[in-house]
Amino acid sequence: MSHSLLGAAIILSQLLLLVGMGCALVRMVRGPRAQDRLLALDAFYVSAMILLLTIGIRTGSLLYVEAGMIIALLGFAGTFALAKFLMRGEVIE
Repeated sequence: MSHSLLGAAIILSQLLLLVGMGCALVRMVRGPRAQDRLLALDAFYVSAMILLLTIGIRTGSLLYVEAGMIIALLGFAGTFALAKFLMRGEVIE
């Protein structure tokens, strides 16, 4: 019983993460300012990372966990660089 409940909870969380990614995608496209688009990009990559982790839990493969870690590292670096560009107008000083 608990195994089937866990499987249903993972599937439900994946569906909700997809809905969250869709909302972030809409904000990235429609966002009135660049700061809104940057926050939506940040929410999108975090949701994508967690979605990959839940897929890894469901399949039992560590490949998805490694892909999620790569997305987390690249997403952080990208968000940092874009935020610095929006504040100062240049990335490298």
